Amino acid sequence: MDLVEIVPRLYVLPFSIGQAFLWRDEEELTLIDAGWAGSAPEFEEALRGAGLDPARLARIVLTHCHRDHVGAAGELADRFGAEILAHAADAPVIRGELPVPKPVLLDWEIPLYAHGLTVPEAPPTRVDRELRGGEELPFGGGAVVLHTPGHTPGSIAVHLPRHDVLFTGDTVASMPDVMFGVFHVDRAAALASMRSLAALRPSVLCCGHGEPVTTDTAERLAKATVEAESTVAG
Repeated sequence: MDLVEIVPRLYVLPFSIGQAFLWRDEEELTLIDAGWAGSAPEFEEALRGAGLDPARLARIVLTHCHRDHVGAAGELADRFGAEILAHAADAPVIRGELPVPKPVLLDWEIPLYAHGLTVPEAPPTRVDRELRGGEELPFGGGAVVLHTPGHTPGSIAVHLPRHDVLFTGDTVASMPDVMFGVFHVDRAAALASMRSLAALRPSVLCCGHGEPVTTDTAERLAKATVEAESTVAG
C-alpha cells in the first residue's frame, strides 16, 4: 500500500475496493475510514514509508458501518491509542450489536454488491465517541461533522472549511467522474444528503470509492447532483 499525497496534508490509502484518507496536522494524524480488516500492518508500513509516525494517530473517523470502511479501525486504535468516532445510528452495527442494514439495490447494482462482499468482514469494533452531526472535531483547522443519512442511517461526511476539503463517505462516488453513490438503504434520503454536500462547493472531494477530485470540483459535484435528481425522480 502506498500513501499518496492529494494536496498538502491530505493523503489517500487505496485498496482494490475502497480507500481511506489521512489528514496530517503538525502534531496529530487523523484517519477517515480504515480500509479492510487485517490491513493494520500495511497502514503502519505506509505511514512509516512516508516519514510519518503512526504513534501520532489520534483519531479514526468512520463515515459509516460498511466492512470496507470499518476494516482495520479496531486494530489500529489498539496499536496506537487512537479514538474511534462514528455516528450514533451506525455505532451499534459497528460494534456488532445490530446487523448491517440492507441496501435497496437497483438491478445493475446487484453484481457490484456481490463483488463488494469479497472484502473481508470487519470484526466487531468499539466506538469511543458517538456523533450526531454538527460537531467540530480538532483537526484540519476545525472539521465539521455532517449527518448524511441515506447510504446508511448513520452515514456522515466531514468538511474542512478552512481547507475546502470534503470527505463524503459513500453518499458520493467518483468512478470515473463524480456521481451519486450506490447501495443506499434510502435513495431519496441519500439524494437529499448529496444536495446538502453540493451546496458546500468544495475544492477537494474525497469519496469512499474513486479518485479524489481536485479540478472543477464544485461544478462536477453540482452536475452529478442534478443528474442524480433526474434519475431518482424517474
